[in-house]
Amino acid sequence: MSHRYTGEARPALRALVVDDEAALADVVASYLDRENFEVTVAHTGTDALELAREIDPEVVVLDLGLPGLDGIEVCRRLRLFSDAYVVMLTARDTEMDTVVGLSVGADDYLTKPFSPRELVARIRAMLRRPRSATVEPRQPAESPPLEFGDLCVDVAGREVRVGGRPVSLTRTEFDVLATLAGRPGLVFSRRQLLDAVWGDSWTGNEQLIDVHVGHLRRKLGDSPAHARHVLTVRGVGYRMGPGR
Repeated sequence: MSHRYTGEARPALRALVVDDEAALADVVASYLDRENFEVTVAHTGTDALELAREIDPEVVVLDLGLPGLDGIEVCRRLRLFSDAYVVMLTARDTEMDTVVGLSVGADDYLTKPFSPRELVARIRAMLRRPRSATVEPRQPAESPPLEFGDLCVDVAGREVRVGGRPVSLTRTEFDVLATLAGRPGLVFSRRQLLDAVWGDSWTGNEQLIDVHVGHLRRKLGDSPAHARHVLTVRGVGYRMGPGR
């Protein structure tokens, strides 16, 4: 079962709300509808994946605790064909839930109960966020990709290759990498990365960056003992590595 909300004006963005609590899903959908999103609602993981393929949403609000095909598995499968922003909703405020949810490709999370206004604000902040704003002045569209050893970061084309092999990154992972790559001599604190990628209006746990960096490293072939591309500067944050 699913249904859609459409405002009178033609919406510019599509959102998919996935929650087995129909009342909560309807509240979230109504708030997004007021913000001129075209909203589709699903109550099961299977329906969510089918609808995501059909409507190609820009944003997915996904409950972690879905019956049957849970939110973790839905997000994992979603990432095989979609780069939509994913905000995961969880009834359990535990570090492990957060890490698992983000590790399969979620961009942000909120713990129930939450304010729908805060959820909408988070989504708007993600959609407004200055994609690789730190690197744009240093790499205009006609500039060549940035290279770090065997790593090639094409900011304008939003493509990443390691040893000539394309690497599939989520939007958030790419934005973190592009921010670091645009200022390779600079050490970014967690807060600076959050501000650059999510925007300075974002509120939440700064450890979110650690999870995304960890996932990014795995995709780039870095190991915890030998990071070549994204380096940790103890007590400060992260910086770009030489790639070798």
